[in-house]
Amino acid sequence: MEPHYALFYVFHFYLFGVIALASAIAFVTRKSPVAAALWLVNTMFSLAALYVMLDAQFIGVMQVLVYAGAIMVVFLFVVMLLNLGDPSELADARGKGWKFAAGLVGLGLLSEIMVILRTRLPQQLIVPRDFNEQQLQKLNAVGTIAAPLFKDYLLAFELTSVLLLVAIAGAVVLARGRPEDAR
Repeated sequence: MEPHYALFYVFHFYLFGVIALASAIAFVTRKSPVAAALWLVNTMFSLAALYVMLDAQFIGVMQVLVYAGAIMVVFLFVVMLLNLGDPSELADARGKGWKFAAGLVGLGLLSEIMVILRTRLPQQLIVPRDFNEQQLQKLNAVGTIAAPLFKDYLLAFELTSVLLLVAIAGAVVLARGRPEDAR
């Protein structure tokens, strides 16, 4: 690996680590459950970026799909169903300071994309399109992990989905069981 790529990876590893820690602290300190859930999503995305940088692309993708995607949607659904969050409590996402910071982050990401597009990628990162199944198994790709999941562990996988369904049904029962004047 060329020296400027090593510096590139080290900088981004620490950058995403600091973002993950700051987001986790913001998650713990929020009073609103909706705002806390949004900070948790930011933490999950930062952790996914760290996994990708550690050559665990599958775990990074699963981090985004399962935790930042599905689990957080269920969590927000339950919060909204139980009416735990009030829209006026989302004040930490408003203000000119946050818009300015978001603009700076956007400009930083755009400049990184431009740098990546201008430099030549090392040959290790370029994947040929004519891969066969044996080559994918050598790379520990998604198919290698998905095959046992849907063959050997199908029952456990389906039981987990039923458990999540029961949790959502329980949240609905809890939300409908409260009297109107108690809200």
